[in-house]
Amino acid sequence: MTIALTSTNVIRRAPLEEISQAHSHPFHQIVIGLEGEAEIIIDGRPLHISPFHGCTIPGDREHCYRGIGNNSQLLLDLFDDAPGLSGAYRHHFQLFSQPLHFELDSAACAYLTFMVEEITHQPDVDRDLLITTLLSILSHRLLDRQATPQSRLDLVMLDHYIEQHLARGIRVEDLAGLAHLSSAHFTELFRIRTGLPPYQYILRKRLNAARKLLLESRLPLIDIAERSGFANQSALSHAFRRHFGHAPGALRQTAGS
Repeated sequence: MTIALTSTNVIRRAPLEEISQAHSHPFHQIVIGLEGEAEIIIDGRPLHISPFHGCTIPGDREHCYRGIGNNSQLLLDLFDDAPGLSGAYRHHFQLFSQPLHFELDSAACAYLTFMVEEITHQPDVDRDLLITTLLSILSHRLLDRQATPQSRLDLVMLDHYIEQHLARGIRVEDLAGLAHLSSAHFTELFRIRTGLPPYQYILRKRLNAARKLLLESRLPLIDIAERSGFANQSALSHAFRRHFGHAPGALRQTAGS
């Protein structure tokens, strides 16, 4: 049974085949066992799936799956703009910062049973709301209970934002807004989490992006400076030499030779 929720959400109850090739997909995925057994292999690590046990699979992460005999799984496919991963729920992205293996407690099991019944027998039910609630339950049980305040910063989401906006100005206020924190509180937690203040963290992102362009393209330095967010070629050269110990042109010459 396959039920399309929106263009970015799909939920289905289905068995896993006994033999599967390694594959990946651009969306994040949650697999939760309903009946029988299965195995998900991610990064060479087998994760056993049985009733009310499950795992999260980050988008684009290669993995294999294998159903064991008769089995039934609940599978949720979630793109980055899924309602349960957007707006006030951006922190749910932490569920997909790495593969997580989990066992549902009694309350979560009761909710999953209710969720499956609603999806199966109530065609007009708000499925986005059901999924968002499930993500909140998983986030609370897998992340919040053992998390320190600084570890709750969604670095995956912040990195994505920084990388998408390197060519433009990135303000600490913008990053703090994404994390729903004041600038001062965000800066404090960010420094504890990463060991760097936000401006130095962003600078390293810019320098690494410039270095990659130097090695993989023949763009002139002025264009590389613009694409990686430096005010001009001189600013790029100065920061590059200070961080890497040599000028951008020296790196390109060495790579070319």
